[in-house]
Amino acid sequence: EVRFKNGHKDFFNINVTNEFYEVGDIVVVEALSGNDIGIISMTGHQVKLQMQNKEIQEVSKRVLYKARVGDIEKWVNLVNKEDDTMMKSRYAAWDLKLNMKVNDVEYQGDGSKAIFYYSADERVDFRELIKILAEKFRIRIEMRQIGVRQEAARLGGMGSCGRELCCSSWMNHFKSVNTVTAKTQQLSLNPQKLAGQCGKLKCCLNFELETYVEELKKIPSSNTILYTEKGEALCHKIDIFKSLMWFYYKNDYSHSLYAIPAEQVKEIIAINKKRRKVKGLEEYSKINQAKYHEGDVNIDDLKKIND
Repeated sequence: EVRFKNGHKDFFNINVTNEFYEVGDIVVVEALSGNDIGIISMTGHQVKLQMQNKEIQEVSKRVLYKARVGDIEKWVNLVNKEDDTMMKSRYAAWDLKLNMKVNDVEYQGDGSKAIFYYSADERVDFRELIKILAEKFRIRIEMRQIGVRQEAARLGGMGSCGRELCCSSWMNHFKSVNTVTAKTQQLSLNPQKLAGQCGKLKCCLNFELETYVEELKKIPSSNTILYTEKGEALCHKIDIFKSLMWFYYKNDYSHSLYAIPAEQVKEIIAINKKRRKVKGLEEYSKINQAKYHEGDVNIDDLKKIND
């Protein structure tokens, strides 16, 4: 497995010179047209497992040889030119009044070709732009459209957690994230907190989703209604990992909440199925009457909850 700029990786299985390669070696590899330069990021059986994970069946690309000093110097010079090339291409797009943004430029290792990554909200006719860029830089041009997630991955940055963005540091592919994922984890649907640098829902919402789904299977539905002698009780929220369900009386306008362990909720449901009512939620409640009045929270009750 060979890594190129911005974490882009590809697989090669033909060793032309029969050299011994190690992780970290800079190598010249076969490209669709010409040669490219990358860094070996993985070898051996691990590569086969990675290919299976990405559902790649066969690879016929070749590793040509270890990069020489001249190859590396040329490669470094090309990398140093990429930012300047990107800005000039942006100015060219603005002059043509194209509704697109050039996000990044990646030169091929031999300098014969450059890939221009761009984002756009709609289809863009960039044929005139390609002619201008090809004439200005004297290279072959390839335009590749990327989405906002890929744009954030290429630009990089820091997340709200204080760490480097997952998409630019270690993630290989993106999975769709939707509001159902946030609801499953009992998160408030606050766009400012749930959105990442790309403006979409954070990828990390998927990381613990399976654990939440498994835990929720052990807890009764949030639509559960409990029947007591004091009236019907409705579920307000669920604390998944403490296995607590918060209930309130439907006809209680003081909005008192009762935290009841999930196992005891199941006991009440079983009693209700026998067409019997329990006396009240108080005898089952682990935290009694945590009161919420017009948005104000009883601090003493919150301390009990946190303990």
